[in-house]
Amino acid sequence: MPSFVDRVVLHLAAGDGGHGCVSVHREKFKPLGGPDGGDGGRGGDIVLVVDPNTTTLLEYHRSPHRKAKSGAQGEGSNRDGANGEDIELKVPDGTVVSTRDGEVLVDLVGAGTRYVVAQGGHGGLGNAALASKRRRAPGFALLGEPGETKDVVLELKSVADIGLVGFPSAGKSSLIAAISAARPKIADYPFTTLVPNLGVVEAGDVRYTVADVPGLIEGASEGRGLGHAFLRHVERCKALLHVVDLATMEPGRDPLTDIDLIESELEKYGGLDKRPRMVALNKIDVPEARELADLVRADVEARGWEVFPVSAATHEGLRELTYAMGSLVAAARAAAPPPEPTRLVLRPAAVDDSGFTVTDEGERYRIRGVKPERWIRQTDFTNDEAVGYLADRLARLGVEEALLKAGARAGDEVVIGGEDAVVFDWEPAVDAGGEHLGPRGTDSRLS
Repeated sequence: MPSFVDRVVLHLAAGDGGHGCVSVHREKFKPLGGPDGGDGGRGGDIVLVVDPNTTTLLEYHRSPHRKAKSGAQGEGSNRDGANGEDIELKVPDGTVVSTRDGEVLVDLVGAGTRYVVAQGGHGGLGNAALASKRRRAPGFALLGEPGETKDVVLELKSVADIGLVGFPSAGKSSLIAAISAARPKIADYPFTTLVPNLGVVEAGDVRYTVADVPGLIEGASEGRGLGHAFLRHVERCKALLHVVDLATMEPGRDPLTDIDLIESELEKYGGLDKRPRMVALNKIDVPEARELADLVRADVEARGWEVFPVSAATHEGLRELTYAMGSLVAAARAAAPPPEPTRLVLRPAAVDDSGFTVTDEGERYRIRGVKPERWIRQTDFTNDEAVGYLADRLARLGVEEALLKAGARAGDEVVIGGEDAVVFDWEPAVDAGGEHLGPRGTDSRLS
C-alpha cells in the first residue's frame, strides 16, 4: 500500500431529501382539523475542506466511495424531518478538483477553503405547506429530491515557493534536510525519494517553502523514471532551483548536460518556461567537485542564472543560497497583484426567459428546464391528485402555451427531462390552474 497519493477518483453520493408527509389533524370533537403533514428534511452535502495538517490523498485512495445521509421523512402534527448530516472531507492545500473528462471545477488553495462538491437533495413539502384556499386538505405531498451523484478527480499540486529539480542522487533531499526541519529519506542509491518532499525555510524575515521532484531523468515526460508523475508539484512554484551533482561518476554526465536535459524535460511538460532559475552546484566537499564548480560556473552564469556552489553535507554555501532564494520569493510576492475582493455577481434572468425550453424532436416534444425537471422529481405519479397538481404548476409556468406554439396537438408524446425523463401523451387542460375537487388523492381530469 502506498504511503503518498496525489491523485484519486472519488465516487460521491449526496443525501436524498426526505419525503413530505400526508396527514390530517385528528382530535376529539375536531374531525376536520386540517392538514398537518410536515416537510421532509434536506439531504446531507459532501464538502471538501482544505486542512493544513493533511498532506496526502491516501485516505481517499483506500476508501474512494463516500455517501452522505439522507433527510428524514416529515411526520404528522407539523413535524419536519431531520436534515441529513453533511460530510466534510479534508484535503491538502493545493488540491485541484475536476471531472473525469478533465474539466476543472475548483482549485482549493488556502486553509479553511470549502467547496460543496455534491449537494444534497431538497426535502419534499408536506400537505400542510401545500394547502391553499381552494385546496384545503391536499391528499398528497411532494417527494424529496435525490442527492447529486458524481465522480470527481482530486489532484494534489503542492503549494511551494521554490521547486528543486535535478537528476536522482543529485542531493535534493539532503539539501532540503540541511536547510529546513524536513527529514526525507536519504541513501546512496538512485530513486531513494519516491514522493515529493516539502520543507519550510527561514531566511531573515522571509519564510518560504521548498519542494523537490523525485526521479526526474531524461525521458521523464514520456514516462521514464518518476518525475512525470510529480512534475505537477512544481507548477505553483515561483522559481526553480537546479540541483547539480558535481561528484557523479556516471559516464557521459557533466553539469551543463544535466541542466540541458532537465530543461528539455521541463519544456516538454510545459508551463514552467517563464519561472526564474537558480543553480546549486552541489557536493563541493569533494575536491574534484570543487574544481569542476570553478570550471563550469562562468558558463552557467552566462545564461543569466545565479550560481551557488554548495555542500549539503558540510552546509558550505547554504546560507548564501537560502537568503538568495528568500530575496527572490520576497520580490515575487511583492510583484504579485493584490488579491481582489470577493464580488457577488448577480445574473438576473432575462425578461423573456421562461425558465424552460420546448424542442420539437420530430416524433416527440422535449421540455428542459430547472423548474419542470425538479417538479417531475418531486411528483408521486401513483397519486392522481399529485399528478394534477403537477399539471397545474406546468400550466402556470406556461408549458402548455409553449407546446401549442411549437405545434403540439392532443395525443402527441411529450418528454420532460434528460436521462431520467418522464414520457406522457399530452392532453391540454382547458381549465388548467382551476381546482378539481373530489376525494382526497384523486383528480377529475385523470378519471
